[in-house]
Amino acid sequence: MSTLSPANPPAAAPAAGPEAAKPSNFLRQIIEADLAKGTYASRRWAGSPGDAAHHAAGQPDPAKIRTRFPPEPNGYLHVGHAKSICLNFGLARDYGGVCHLRFDDTNPEKEDQEYVNSIIDAVKWLGFDWAQPGNDQPYQASDYFDFMYRAAEYLIEAGHAYVDEQTPEQMRANRGDFGKPGVDSPFRSRTPAENLARFREMRDGKHADGAMVLRAKIDMASPNINLRDPAIYRIKHAEHHNTGNKWCIYPMYTFAHPIEDALEQITHSICTLEFEDQRPFYDWLMERLIEGGLLAAPAPRQYEFARLNLTYVVTSKRKLAQLVNEKHVSGWDDPRMPTIVGLRRRGYTPESIQLFAERIGVTKDYSWIDYSTLEGCLREDLEHKAHRGMAVLDPVKLVLTNWAEVFGSDAYLETCTQPALPHSAIAEGQTPPPDRVFQIGKEVWIEREDFEEVPPKGYKRLFPGNVVRLKGGYVIECTGVGAKDADGKVTEVHAKVIPNTKSGTPGADSVKAKAAITWVGAADGVQAEVRLYDRLFTDAQPDAGGKDFLALLNPGSLKVVTAYVEPSLAAAQPDDKFQFERFGYFVADRKDHAPGKPVFNRVTGLKDSWGK
Repeated sequence: MSTLSPANPPAAAPAAGPEAAKPSNFLRQIIEADLAKGTYASRRWAGSPGDAAHHAAGQPDPAKIRTRFPPEPNGYLHVGHAKSICLNFGLARDYGGVCHLRFDDTNPEKEDQEYVNSIIDAVKWLGFDWAQPGNDQPYQASDYFDFMYRAAEYLIEAGHAYVDEQTPEQMRANRGDFGKPGVDSPFRSRTPAENLARFREMRDGKHADGAMVLRAKIDMASPNINLRDPAIYRIKHAEHHNTGNKWCIYPMYTFAHPIEDALEQITHSICTLEFEDQRPFYDWLMERLIEGGLLAAPAPRQYEFARLNLTYVVTSKRKLAQLVNEKHVSGWDDPRMPTIVGLRRRGYTPESIQLFAERIGVTKDYSWIDYSTLEGCLREDLEHKAHRGMAVLDPVKLVLTNWAEVFGSDAYLETCTQPALPHSAIAEGQTPPPDRVFQIGKEVWIEREDFEEVPPKGYKRLFPGNVVRLKGGYVIECTGVGAKDADGKVTEVHAKVIPNTKSGTPGADSVKAKAAITWVGAADGVQAEVRLYDRLFTDAQPDAGGKDFLALLNPGSLKVVTAYVEPSLAAAQPDDKFQFERFGYFVADRKDHAPGKPVFNRVTGLKDSWGK
């Protein structure tokens, strides 16, 4: 049965509906109506996919509904797929059902085991599982090729399919258009015996690619062009990653998909709106194969929802591949990519993506979701998880010139502490984590923007004569510039520490500071590479309306800086997430972060500031 991640264990599934907290949508209403009417109560399940006879020998199906997530293994999944994963697995979870992971691997030239492995990893990382009693393996369409061939022969024998030897150009011309009906193929009137013989020649490799196709015989005058005798098998002499060279004919997706659903006893086949026009063929095929006794009734039903359109990204597999192949990004897992591996490396959590999928809902309306909605879900999730820490991204050295005078030695170091999570971020029932520990000494690193030799109006941080607090440490008074480089850029700032003003001590409030600034001790701070990622495109809809999406790449989407981080951050493990105080949320890079060589990626800022 499908499950959530350990961080969000599922409650016991209700008998006839989801938890009250789940927002309703048209798919939930359909499922609840089917459960109330007992639409699928008579189904049987033999423990594995199969035809009508196979399931008739099984037991009443223990799953109240069956959904499926059926990606083609020809690329890496993206955020749109993540929505579909959360939807299909989430509905199965909420209604006491099972969601199948199935690879629609009917196109041998574009598919690869690399993609199969990446899809399995993505689904599990998002917090879902397809295991059910007696079977913990994903399904794949290619395992059903034998049945699909048998179904094709049945359609031929029943007069519902024929082999067409027109050229692709002739077929296209004779198909007609929305204002003109199609023209029957000259091969449409062949007898079933003639068609069967020809189809077996196709199977046996006696004809070249494209020489002929098997078509369903429906209605060449149908107003739905998808019912004008659609192709259901084509010749393709290509090795398949699962079946090898067993086949040289392969089913078309529109033929294979409904059969896969039926063999797996899917109840609710949920897909995006571009498949709406294919639903009549889906239903036609189910009726024909149930009539012939090949498939069990009741048949699956297809339902469509609007696909995810997210601003500032492209989700076309072709365009994503172009970004990778032309090296506009570092790979499929580049943190700027909308792929699931990219989102994961960027620092997104499974919980934040699940929250995003739930928050944007499911409709039939075509609309754009602003990228800030996804970022907001991540902030909401990390607020109670990401330990705080100080980092200096544009460092300038601050020297406390009277350190030895106050503490007796320039080498003296004093321990400071700060909470790993502020009180406001600790959720009810959450155990506060141990405090962070770091040291202050004569020299510390401060942010360049925290000092102005000639301050603008309203500036409250360091400038000559001003008093500020080093957060978690002492109050200091700036005395001026200590050094500049040959270009006149400040490289060192001087200040005096004010005794007995350390945070958390009785004298902490004895001197009023106008501001508190973050810092990192020179003694225990650790140098780190910090990658400041931003949106990959400057346009909200970079590939809409025929735009050249490559011309809209954001030249500032990645900036790499050498920073200093406090020791609690230096101890991070890959994938550990933090809030760098004042800068936003960061993650230890899952590929490049290593002991002695910390690398952090900016996930998102503390608030949405894009374009402001």
